[in-house]
Amino acid sequence: MADEEKSDSEVPQNRSKWHLYEIIGVSIVIISLVLLFFAPDSLSKLFDTIIKEVKPVVVDTFLTSEVGIAVIVSVIVGRVLERLGFTDGLIRLIVPILQLFKVNPAVVIPSAYNILGDINAAGKIAGPILVKAKATKAEQKIAVATMIQSPQSFATFVLGLIALSVFGINAFPLIILSIFAPLIVVPFLLSKTIYRDTKKVTLNELPRFTPKTTFLNTIFSSAKEGTSLLLLVIIPAVTVVFILIGILKFSGVWAPIEGSMASLFTILSIEPDTGIVSFLVAPTLAVAQMAELAATIDPALIVGGFVLANSGLPIYVIVGQTPAIWAEASDLHEKEVIYAALVGMIIRIATACLLGYFLTPFLVGA
Repeated sequence: MADEEKSDSEVPQNRSKWHLYEIIGVSIVIISLVLLFFAPDSLSKLFDTIIKEVKPVVVDTFLTSEVGIAVIVSVIVGRVLERLGFTDGLIRLIVPILQLFKVNPAVVIPSAYNILGDINAAGKIAGPILVKAKATKAEQKIAVATMIQSPQSFATFVLGLIALSVFGINAFPLIILSIFAPLIVVPFLLSKTIYRDTKKVTLNELPRFTPKTTFLNTIFSSAKEGTSLLLLVIIPAVTVVFILIGILKFSGVWAPIEGSMASLFTILSIEPDTGIVSFLVAPTLAVAQMAELAATIDPALIVGGFVLANSGLPIYVIVGQTPAIWAEASDLHEKEVIYAALVGMIIRIATACLLGYFLTPFLVGA
């Protein structure tokens, strides 16, 4: 009897009240029935649009092209560099500079791995290093924002140099100002403004980051790690983002969004066509297109386009893959990673705009 009373007391007494998601659920049911009655093929068209949006990126880009292999190779290269003392060597060089700013020098490690390998590998490798270096959450956010300033693959950097040479642009000052200077400037600015919980760290306070695993074990375990990263983190994150884009395309609002982006990039002195490719698809493809379309692209917009492409873009990496990876590898939650990455992206767009307007006259034909 007591059990019956207990079970009765556990039955919700306010089930007659409408819950928010019940309202949403009923609305979806009604809309679906209306669509099935008046436009029976609309739902199939929606799924067809989504699949056509997702398939080229997930299958053609990540599974059957060199991009997916590049992720795995980047993890292997990053782990081998780590095993060869790259991290400890970088820390020794950076400590004297960042000590002046009272910032943990480990914040620049993700950027270095980003340039040499891949943005996904950078988070997977550098996240645990930051935790081991006892970086505060604010410093880990600075690391994410700073990482966005670097090209998300070495291939993007190399193809970008080729594009600059095609347009007769002097690459040296642009590389110094757009890729290497932000490694120091961004941590300094953010530590004095948004993320102030930083601390001065001496070399003696930092542990050694070179692992003691055998080289053979490093290679095979990193290959397994890279494959897992590609299949279990990157592809699911990319799929979610492009499902949303597919829904927007089906709704008819994506074309105006693209048009607005092209206008905005032109105003910001960023080549619009390759800027959109960098932002939405792949910066590597964007810089490759710059060289191929040299006859039709305004050289005055190339500097801004180069700076934007050599960043943590595309956007689905920033809002999808990066937070998923860093939430697993660091002390940050996904929302914190997204906010920090977006702060870094705003800084990068501002950098592209400033260099595009003020540096271009000195570089084109120099």
